[in-house]
Amino acid sequence: MYLILHRAFCTAGEPVKVKIKSISEDLYKEVKLKRLVEKFKKASDIDRFRQKTGIYVETVRRLARAKRFREIRDILEHQKQYFDIYNEDFSVRLIFLYGKSGMAKHARMVFDEMPQRKCNRTVLSFNALLDAYLHSRKFNVVDELFKTLPTQLSIEPDLVSYNTLIKAFCKKGSFDSALTVLKEMEEKGVNPDSITFNTLLDGLYSEGSFEDGEKVWGQMGAKNVTPDARSYCSKLVGLVREKKAGEVVEFLREMEKVGDLFCVHVMINAAMKGFVNEGNLDKAKELVCEITNLDFVLHKSTYSILVPFLRTKGDLYTTLNFCCEFFKKHPAGHVESLMQLVVDKMVEEGMISKAKEIVEAGKICNYRLNLLEAE
Repeated sequence: MYLILHRAFCTAGEPVKVKIKSISEDLYKEVKLKRLVEKFKKASDIDRFRQKTGIYVETVRRLARAKRFREIRDILEHQKQYFDIYNEDFSVRLIFLYGKSGMAKHARMVFDEMPQRKCNRTVLSFNALLDAYLHSRKFNVVDELFKTLPTQLSIEPDLVSYNTLIKAFCKKGSFDSALTVLKEMEEKGVNPDSITFNTLLDGLYSEGSFEDGEKVWGQMGAKNVTPDARSYCSKLVGLVREKKAGEVVEFLREMEKVGDLFCVHVMINAAMKGFVNEGNLDKAKELVCEITNLDFVLHKSTYSILVPFLRTKGDLYTTLNFCCEFFKKHPAGHVESLMQLVVDKMVEEGMISKAKEIVEAGKICNYRLNLLEAE
């Protein structure tokens, strides 16, 4: 099939766009990776095919997931025979793909070979190289390259460069260094964006540096950068780590005003998981109580986190109340297995009448709960 498509492309006939699409679809459907590599290399002979970044990314992703690094090198090195390699954008693509696969040394080879092809290295390829080492978890190398290459190549780091460096420092836990980079950006006249701040907030709040996280949050406002869903979720993690249930609720109220209800549900679940993972029953119940006081309807996924936790902790009366509340708010929740666990536990504890209440309530909502053990 592929050869037919390839020959068809090389002859006059149907539009080029259709044929490239057909070849790409054939590659997506190919399950044998060795055959995939062969087809990909043949398709690379087609100019229009080489313009399709998406199929390159998807093919390399599949090979990387299967740990077929030799094949990744095979198809990417194959690209160097084409005239496109004299274009920085095409070289950057190869650097990027090697980086995504954790093959930083090969990414560096592409970068170092660019002058031999009289291909200019600008901040674009510099950033791609930094990103390659970042994805390869070579965080110290990212720092070294940032310090040396700009001077050597007369390149001025841009916002993307600084964001990559900050992320490298955060990944290795060097938050003081990351904050120093933020100051350096200000001195250089490079304005931080939401990516800059979110990277810092993620690291600081998740690692327990709550006060530093709050300082960065304040700087965010001073720079007129509006917090987004990721910003709020990061701060929520910090509040949960600090066991500030009341402040978590205030934070959720603030998000509700923004109107991002999906994000509110995500954050509630994140907070609940935090307390559940700590085994902190009181804080989990406090959070639910505070949320209920806001007349906020809990999502069914929140019940799926909380109910098994309450059951494990043996708080069956609170579990019963939650089940009744769930049936009222989510008559089509489709979590029969979750409720069956509660019923079984109540029967085990001798709470037959209460278990029957849940079964009867379930019938109203078309749940098929059983109480065979109680009969």
